[in-house]
Amino acid sequence: MIRKHLLLSGSVQGVGLRYRTKYAASMRGLTGWVRNRSDGMVEMEVQGKEEEIDLLLQILQQNRYIDTTGLSAKTVPLQDDHYFEILDDD
Repeated sequence: MIRKHLLLSGSVQGVGLRYRTKYAASMRGLTGWVRNRSDGMVEMEVQGKEEEIDLLLQILQQNRYIDTTGLSAKTVPLQDDHYFEILDDD
């Protein structure tokens, strides 16, 4: 199990990214959160098996409305999450 903190830039707000992320993450047993940032980026933390996190990112990038031009990722400490949620915008 790992937990990653991710920042996505590009055409990532107003295209259903947060809801698609929540659905896809929940279907794969991933936990964490996602939210829009005031600078136009989407921020998320996702926890689970590394291959499932990689698959989640592939699914998001295959959506024709989502155009990710930048992705920053770092591993962060595990947390005691029980589900994946959409947080209020920062």
